[in-house]
Amino acid sequence: MRLIKGQKVDLTKGRSVNKLVLKFGWTTADARVSIDAAAFLLSDRNRCERDENFIFYGNPVSINEAVSHSVLQQGDKEAISITLSGLPVDITRIALTLTIYEGEQSGHSMKQVSAPYLRLVDGDSDEELFVFDYGSDLSKETAIVVGELYRHGSEWKFSAIGSGFDGGLAALCTNYGLDIEEAEENKEVAATLELTVPLVPITSEEKNVLSNIDLRKKIVQITLEKKKLTGVTARVGIVLDITGSMRNLYANGTVQEVVERILAVACKFDDNHSLDVWVYDTEFSRLPPVTEQELGSYVFTHIMNNNTIHKFGRNNEPPVMEDIIKKYTEEEPDSTPVFIIFINDGGVVKPTKKVITAASVQPIFWQFVGIGNSDFEVLMQLDTMKGRLVDNANFIHLERIEQVTDEELYDQLLNEFPLWLKAAKEKRIIRA
Repeated sequence: MRLIKGQKVDLTKGRSVNKLVLKFGWTTADARVSIDAAAFLLSDRNRCERDENFIFYGNPVSINEAVSHSVLQQGDKEAISITLSGLPVDITRIALTLTIYEGEQSGHSMKQVSAPYLRLVDGDSDEELFVFDYGSDLSKETAIVVGELYRHGSEWKFSAIGSGFDGGLAALCTNYGLDIEEAEENKEVAATLELTVPLVPITSEEKNVLSNIDLRKKIVQITLEKKKLTGVTARVGIVLDITGSMRNLYANGTVQEVVERILAVACKFDDNHSLDVWVYDTEFSRLPPVTEQELGSYVFTHIMNNNTIHKFGRNNEPPVMEDIIKKYTEEEPDSTPVFIIFINDGGVVKPTKKVITAASVQPIFWQFVGIGNSDFEVLMQLDTMKGRLVDNANFIHLERIEQVTDEELYDQLLNEFPLWLKAAKEKRIIRA
């Protein structure tokens, strides 16, 4: 059976399949284009929780030997073999990927790769179960998420994805919670992987058992204590610029990392432990809230792989801001304060100031975060805007947000929120 992009099929239901072999194939006109297949073994958070759960040519066998990588000598190029019954219960998904080695540096991309496919084969009977042909819509990308195996109750299913990534293997690793560094001693043979763990005054024993989000929640708690915000309840939302100039930040995992960092704030403020999400360019989309359970691939699943979202156009802030106001004041009216973190890389339109002014009577605080080195003329005028009941907006500029420590980020994000809370209570915008 041949699969189409977006299709989901049962692998084990109605079949006695235990050993599954995923065989990758492709052709290239240029022999210098080096391609590698890999598998990311993911938890229920859609993250690689340990280095060893990334299976590739440099780490070809998983710890319990249930998953292995091999290079084939004829026909298919590479294979990932999986003994389903041997997978640990905490592995709920397996992402299957294809990358071009050093594609950006060498100027190679998927437009030089012809007819990539994935064959799903019963390893015991050698019966071909499914074939997925993909990649006809790709060009400048250097990596592909080919598909995912995932648990569905007691069974396993396969999702045909076939979506491209800029940034190659490093972007994929970041997307699944890993950092990749070339080993200095042997750059052509292997890579050294380590989990992204922020520097934070937490004991080594705690680091061994806490996830990234848990570590960040601890940092947020420290910041809340310093700002005298402990005990404050707020609904938290994030607005993500998805204009053309943001394309690389989505591809290299920076936006995914920002979402995780802001989710830690929401977890401390919001009883639901969820973060409301919007994206916008000339149009906007209100997306499902992000929680810890689905954090790992949120940006890929709900944004990059979501064809209903308008992406990479010009920016227009007022429509998305009006939708935010509508949600919190009409659809879900509540005097609980709302903390909106608005990520933008420049070029904010001037009518944005009118929306902020009109919203000053609402229980909403707008924290704008400028990233990159573009023009932030409108946002830099927020502190001097007149005609507002209270000062309901703040702007900070973090040129390289990915290089800002969690401690510094949370300190700046929460710097003016306490002042607005005090003013909003005095003006009876929110309850005292």
